[in-house]
Amino acid sequence: MMDIESYIPEFLLHIGKERKYSDGTVEYYEIDLKQFVDFLKTEFPNGVENPKEIDIIVLRGYIASLTRAGYKTSTIHRKVSVLRSFFKFLYSRNAIDVNYTKHIRLPRMPNKFPSFLDFAQANRAMELPDTSTKLGVRDKAIMELLYATGIRRSELVNLDIYDVNFAKMQIKVFGKGKKERIVPFNQSAKCALEEYISTVRESLIKNKDEKALFISSHGKRISPQEVYLIVKKYLTRVTDGKRCPRILRHTFATHLLEMGAELMAIKELLGHQSIATTQVYTHTTIEHLRKIYQKAHPKSDKGDTD
Repeated sequence: MMDIESYIPEFLLHIGKERKYSDGTVEYYEIDLKQFVDFLKTEFPNGVENPKEIDIIVLRGYIASLTRAGYKTSTIHRKVSVLRSFFKFLYSRNAIDVNYTKHIRLPRMPNKFPSFLDFAQANRAMELPDTSTKLGVRDKAIMELLYATGIRRSELVNLDIYDVNFAKMQIKVFGKGKKERIVPFNQSAKCALEEYISTVRESLIKNKDEKALFISSHGKRISPQEVYLIVKKYLTRVTDGKRCPRILRHTFATHLLEMGAELMAIKELLGHQSIATTQVYTHTTIEHLRKIYQKAHPKSDKGDTD
Protein backbone atom coordinates (compact mmCIF):
# COMPACT_ATOMS: atom_id res chain seq x y z
CA MET A 1 0.00 0.00 0.00
CA MET A 2 1.39 3.39 -1.03
CA ASP A 3 1.46 6.18 1.52
CA ILE A 4 -0.43 9.36 0.70
CA GLU A 5 2.65 11.34 -0.34
CA SER A 6 3.42 8.78 -3.04
CA TYR A 7 0.17 9.60 -4.84
CA ILE A 8 0.95 13.29 -5.27
CA PRO A 9 3.17 13.06 -8.41
CA GLU A 10 0.54 10.95 -10.19
CA PHE A 11 -2.20 13.39 -9.18
CA LEU A 12 -0.22 16.40 -10.41
CA LEU A 13 0.39 14.64 -13.72
CA HIS A 14 -3.33 13.91 -13.93
CA ILE A 15 -4.45 17.51 -13.48
CA GLY A 16 -1.71 18.84 -15.75
CA LYS A 17 -2.04 16.41 -18.67
CA GLU A 18 -5.64 15.22 -18.47
CA ARG A 19 -7.43 18.15 -16.84
CA LYS A 20 -5.27 20.67 -18.74
CA TYR A 21 -4.51 22.81 -15.68
CA SER A 22 -1.89 25.49 -16.22
CA ASP A 23 1.66 25.00 -14.96
CA GLY A 24 1.09 27.71 -12.36
CA THR A 25 -2.04 26.00 -11.01
CA VAL A 26 -0.26 22.65 -10.81
CA GLU A 27 2.53 24.31 -8.86
CA TYR A 28 0.06 25.80 -6.36
CA TYR A 29 -1.60 22.38 -5.93
CA GLU A 30 1.78 20.81 -5.21
CA ILE A 31 2.62 23.45 -2.58
CA ASP A 32 -0.74 23.00 -0.82
CA LEU A 33 -0.53 19.22 -0.83
CA LYS A 34 3.01 19.24 0.54
CA GLN A 35 1.80 21.52 3.33
CA PHE A 36 -0.87 18.96 4.19
CA VAL A 37 1.71 16.17 4.20
CA ASP A 38 3.96 18.25 6.47
CA PHE A 39 1.02 18.63 8.86
CA LEU A 40 0.53 14.86 8.91
CA LYS A 41 4.21 14.28 9.61
CA THR A 42 4.13 16.79 12.48
CA GLU A 43 0.92 15.49 14.06
CA PHE A 44 1.73 11.83 13.43
CA PRO A 45 5.50 11.35 13.94
CA ASN A 46 5.21 7.69 12.92
CA GLY A 47 3.80 8.77 9.58
CA VAL A 48 0.54 8.08 7.79
CA GLU A 49 1.29 5.01 5.73
CA ASN A 50 -2.24 4.40 4.56
CA PRO A 51 -4.48 7.16 3.07
CA LYS A 52 -7.43 5.29 4.60
CA GLU A 53 -6.21 6.42 8.01
CA ILE A 54 -7.10 10.03 7.18
CA ASP A 55 -10.60 10.59 8.51
CA ILE A 56 -12.75 13.61 9.26
CA ILE A 57 -11.01 14.17 12.61
CA VAL A 58 -7.62 14.45 10.91
CA LEU A 59 -9.01 16.83 8.30
CA ARG A 60 -10.65 19.05 10.91
CA GLY A 61 -7.36 19.16 12.76
CA TYR A 62 -5.64 20.37 9.60
CA ILE A 63 -8.19 23.14 9.08
CA ALA A 64 -7.82 24.16 12.72
CA SER A 65 -4.05 24.37 12.24
CA LEU A 66 -4.53 26.69 9.25
CA THR A 67 -6.82 28.91 11.30
CA ARG A 68 -4.33 29.06 14.17
CA ALA A 69 -1.59 29.96 11.70
CA GLY A 70 -3.59 33.04 10.68
CA TYR A 71 -4.57 32.08 7.13
CA LYS A 72 -7.40 34.06 5.58
CA THR A 73 -10.75 32.35 5.11
CA SER A 74 -10.35 32.56 1.33
CA THR A 75 -6.95 30.84 1.54
CA ILE A 76 -8.34 28.06 3.74
CA HIS A 77 -11.15 27.53 1.23
CA ARG A 78 -8.59 27.22 -1.58
CA LYS A 79 -6.43 24.76 0.31
CA VAL A 80 -9.43 22.60 1.17
CA SER A 81 -10.56 22.76 -2.46
CA VAL A 82 -7.18 21.33 -3.44
CA LEU A 83 -7.61 18.55 -0.86
CA ARG A 84 -11.06 17.73 -2.19
CA SER A 85 -9.71 17.35 -5.71
CA PHE A 86 -6.87 15.17 -4.42
CA PHE A 87 -9.13 12.95 -2.31
CA LYS A 88 -11.56 12.58 -5.21
CA PHE A 89 -8.59 11.34 -7.21
CA LEU A 90 -7.59 8.93 -4.40
CA TYR A 91 -11.14 7.58 -4.28
CA SER A 92 -11.12 7.00 -8.04
CA ARG A 93 -7.89 4.99 -7.62
CA ASN A 94 -9.42 2.93 -4.76
CA ALA A 95 -6.76 4.32 -2.41
CA ILE A 96 -9.50 5.30 0.06
CA ASP A 97 -12.90 3.80 0.83
CA VAL A 98 -14.55 7.04 1.97
CA ASN A 99 -13.91 10.57 0.74
CA TYR A 100 -14.17 12.48 4.02
CA THR A 101 -13.41 15.83 2.37
CA LYS A 102 -17.07 15.87 1.23
CA HIS A 103 -18.09 16.30 4.86
CA ILE A 104 -15.79 19.20 5.73
CA ARG A 105 -17.58 22.33 6.93
CA LEU A 106 -15.73 25.56 6.30
CA PRO A 107 -16.11 29.04 7.81
CA ARG A 108 -18.33 31.26 5.71
CA MET A 109 -16.63 33.61 3.31
CA PRO A 110 -17.23 37.30 4.04
CA ASN A 111 -19.17 39.24 1.41
CA LYS A 112 -16.40 40.96 -0.48
CA PHE A 113 -17.07 42.90 -3.64
CA PRO A 114 -14.32 43.29 -6.26
CA SER A 115 -12.41 46.56 -6.30
CA PHE A 116 -12.48 48.54 -9.54
CA LEU A 117 -11.57 51.92 -11.01
CA ASP A 118 -14.11 54.55 -11.97
CA PHE A 119 -14.15 55.84 -15.55
CA ALA A 120 -11.88 58.80 -14.80
CA GLN A 121 -9.31 56.66 -12.99
CA ALA A 122 -9.27 54.10 -15.78
CA ASN A 123 -8.79 56.74 -18.47
CA ARG A 124 -6.04 58.38 -16.47
CA ALA A 125 -4.23 55.06 -15.97
CA MET A 126 -4.23 54.44 -19.72
CA GLU A 127 -2.50 57.77 -20.36
CA LEU A 128 0.29 57.39 -17.80
CA PRO A 129 2.84 55.24 -19.71
CA ASP A 130 5.58 57.37 -21.28
CA THR A 131 5.27 56.51 -24.95
CA SER A 132 8.47 58.39 -25.80
CA THR A 133 10.29 55.29 -24.50
CA LYS A 134 10.21 51.71 -25.81
CA LEU A 135 9.05 50.21 -22.53
CA GLY A 136 6.45 52.95 -22.17
CA VAL A 137 4.97 51.99 -25.57
CA ARG A 138 4.89 48.35 -24.46
CA ASP A 139 3.36 49.22 -21.09
CA LYS A 140 0.60 51.25 -22.74
CA ALA A 141 -0.26 48.31 -24.99
CA ILE A 142 -0.43 46.05 -21.93
CA MET A 143 -2.62 48.44 -19.96
CA GLU A 144 -4.96 49.13 -22.87
CA LEU A 145 -5.37 45.44 -23.69
CA LEU A 146 -6.08 44.44 -20.09
CA TYR A 147 -8.72 47.14 -19.74
CA ALA A 148 -10.21 46.55 -23.19
CA THR A 149 -10.58 42.78 -22.84
CA GLY A 150 -10.66 41.90 -19.14
CA ILE A 151 -8.29 38.99 -19.72
CA ARG A 152 -6.38 37.46 -16.83
CA ARG A 153 -2.71 38.26 -16.27
CA SER A 154 -1.78 34.66 -17.12
CA GLU A 155 -3.74 34.89 -20.34
CA LEU A 156 -1.96 38.08 -21.35
CA VAL A 157 1.45 36.58 -20.61
CA ASN A 158 0.68 33.54 -22.76
CA LEU A 159 -0.49 35.51 -25.80
CA ASP A 160 1.50 34.94 -28.96
CA ILE A 161 1.75 37.56 -31.67
CA TYR A 162 -0.35 35.41 -34.00
CA ASP A 163 -3.21 35.41 -31.49
CA VAL A 164 -3.97 39.05 -32.41
CA ASN A 165 -6.36 39.63 -35.32
CA PHE A 166 -6.25 43.32 -36.21
CA ALA A 167 -8.72 43.00 -39.08
CA LYS A 168 -11.43 41.68 -36.75
CA MET A 169 -10.07 43.53 -33.68
CA GLN A 170 -10.00 40.43 -31.51
CA ILE A 171 -7.58 38.14 -29.70
CA LYS A 172 -7.54 34.37 -29.22
CA VAL A 173 -7.16 33.56 -25.54
CA PHE A 174 -6.48 30.29 -23.78
CA GLY A 175 -8.07 30.47 -20.36
CA LYS A 176 -8.39 28.13 -17.41
CA GLY A 177 -8.18 24.50 -18.45
CA LYS A 178 -6.62 25.79 -21.69
CA LYS A 179 -10.12 26.52 -22.99
CA GLU A 180 -10.02 28.75 -26.05
CA ARG A 181 -12.18 31.85 -26.42
CA ILE A 182 -12.25 34.88 -28.71
CA VAL A 183 -12.32 38.33 -27.10
CA PRO A 184 -12.78 41.61 -28.99
CA PHE A 185 -10.76 44.74 -28.24
CA ASN A 186 -11.42 48.42 -28.87
CA GLN A 187 -9.81 51.08 -31.04
CA SER A 188 -7.60 52.38 -28.23
CA ALA A 189 -6.12 48.94 -27.67
CA LYS A 190 -5.70 48.44 -31.40
CA CYS A 191 -3.71 51.66 -31.77
CA ALA A 192 -1.53 50.86 -28.76
CA LEU A 193 -0.86 47.31 -30.00
CA GLU A 194 -0.07 48.44 -33.54
CA GLU A 195 2.43 51.00 -32.30
CA TYR A 196 4.06 48.48 -29.97
CA ILE A 197 4.35 45.76 -32.61
CA SER A 198 5.51 48.04 -35.41
CA THR A 199 8.04 50.12 -33.47
CA VAL A 200 9.12 48.31 -30.31
CA ARG A 201 8.58 44.55 -30.15
CA GLU A 202 11.24 43.55 -32.70
CA SER A 203 13.86 45.72 -31.01
CA LEU A 204 13.22 43.98 -27.67
CA ILE A 205 13.38 40.34 -28.74
CA LYS A 206 16.65 38.43 -28.66
CA ASN A 207 15.46 35.40 -30.61
CA LYS A 208 13.89 36.23 -33.97
CA ASP A 209 11.72 33.11 -33.65
CA GLU A 210 10.15 34.40 -30.42
CA LYS A 211 6.34 34.01 -30.64
CA ALA A 212 5.37 35.89 -27.48
CA LEU A 213 3.34 39.05 -27.97
CA PHE A 214 4.73 40.92 -24.99
CA ILE A 215 8.48 40.94 -24.44
CA SER A 216 10.40 41.76 -21.28
CA SER A 217 13.39 44.08 -21.11
CA HIS A 218 15.48 40.89 -21.14
CA GLY A 219 14.26 39.97 -24.62
CA LYS A 220 12.04 37.03 -23.69
CA ARG A 221 8.35 36.44 -23.01
CA ILE A 222 7.24 38.76 -20.24
CA SER A 223 6.63 37.11 -16.87
CA PRO A 224 3.51 37.34 -14.65
CA GLN A 225 5.55 39.16 -12.00
CA GLU A 226 6.71 41.78 -14.52
CA VAL A 227 3.11 42.40 -15.60
CA TYR A 228 2.11 42.77 -11.96
CA LEU A 229 4.79 45.39 -11.36
CA ILE A 230 3.92 47.28 -14.56
CA VAL A 231 0.24 47.55 -13.65
CA LYS A 232 0.98 48.42 -10.03
CA LYS A 233 3.31 51.19 -11.18
CA TYR A 234 0.52 53.03 -12.97
CA LEU A 235 -2.43 52.18 -10.72
CA THR A 236 -0.48 53.53 -7.73
CA ARG A 237 -0.82 56.95 -9.32
CA VAL A 238 -4.60 56.81 -9.75
CA THR A 239 -5.94 54.90 -6.73
CA ASP A 240 -5.24 54.26 -3.06
CA GLY A 241 -6.94 50.88 -3.32
CA LYS A 242 -5.71 47.59 -4.71
CA ARG A 243 -3.35 47.92 -7.66
CA CYS A 244 -2.96 44.43 -9.15
CA PRO A 245 -3.80 43.44 -12.75
CA ARG A 246 -7.03 41.80 -11.57
CA ILE A 247 -8.37 45.29 -10.81
CA LEU A 248 -8.39 46.03 -14.55
CA ARG A 249 -10.35 42.81 -15.11
CA HIS A 250 -12.88 43.86 -12.48
CA THR A 251 -12.99 47.36 -13.98
CA PHE A 252 -13.65 45.96 -17.46
CA ALA A 253 -16.59 43.87 -16.25
CA THR A 254 -18.07 46.58 -14.03
CA HIS A 255 -17.90 49.25 -16.71
CA LEU A 256 -19.53 46.95 -19.28
CA LEU A 257 -22.34 46.21 -16.86
CA GLU A 258 -22.83 49.89 -16.04
CA MET A 259 -23.07 50.64 -19.76
CA GLY A 260 -25.85 48.08 -20.21
CA ALA A 261 -24.04 44.92 -21.35
CA GLU A 262 -25.85 41.63 -20.66
CA LEU A 263 -24.47 39.51 -17.85
CA MET A 264 -24.25 36.39 -20.06
CA ALA A 265 -22.14 38.29 -22.59
CA ILE A 266 -19.76 39.46 -19.84
CA LYS A 267 -19.54 35.86 -18.59
CA GLU A 268 -18.36 34.68 -22.01
CA LEU A 269 -15.88 37.53 -22.39
CA LEU A 270 -14.35 36.82 -18.98
CA GLY A 271 -14.21 33.08 -19.58
CA HIS A 272 -16.22 32.22 -16.46
CA GLN A 273 -17.58 28.68 -16.29
CA SER A 274 -20.53 29.68 -14.11
CA ILE A 275 -22.82 32.70 -14.31
CA ALA A 276 -22.72 32.79 -10.50
CA THR A 277 -19.10 33.93 -10.69
CA THR A 278 -20.07 36.82 -12.96
CA GLN A 279 -23.06 37.86 -10.84
CA VAL A 280 -20.75 39.38 -8.22
CA TYR A 281 -20.44 42.37 -10.55
CA THR A 282 -24.16 43.09 -10.23
CA HIS A 283 -23.64 43.54 -6.49
CA THR A 284 -20.61 45.72 -7.16
CA THR A 285 -22.58 47.96 -9.49
CA ILE A 286 -25.56 48.24 -7.13
CA GLU A 287 -23.24 49.18 -4.25
CA HIS A 288 -21.45 51.70 -6.46
CA LEU A 289 -24.73 53.29 -7.54
CA ARG A 290 -25.94 53.38 -3.94
CA LYS A 291 -22.85 55.37 -2.90
CA ILE A 292 -23.34 57.77 -5.79
CA TYR A 293 -26.99 58.23 -4.80
CA GLN A 294 -26.16 58.88 -1.15
CA LYS A 295 -23.55 61.41 -2.16
CA ALA A 296 -25.57 63.23 -4.80
CA HIS A 297 -29.26 63.07 -3.85
CA PRO A 298 -30.41 66.01 -1.71
CA LYS A 299 -32.77 63.80 0.31
CA SER A 300 -30.39 60.89 0.79
CA ASP A 301 -29.19 61.97 4.24
CA LYS A 302 -30.53 59.56 6.87
CA GLY A 303 -31.17 62.47 9.16
CA ASP A 304 -33.51 64.20 6.71
CA THR A 305 -37.08 63.23 7.61
CA ASP A 306 -38.97 65.44 5.13
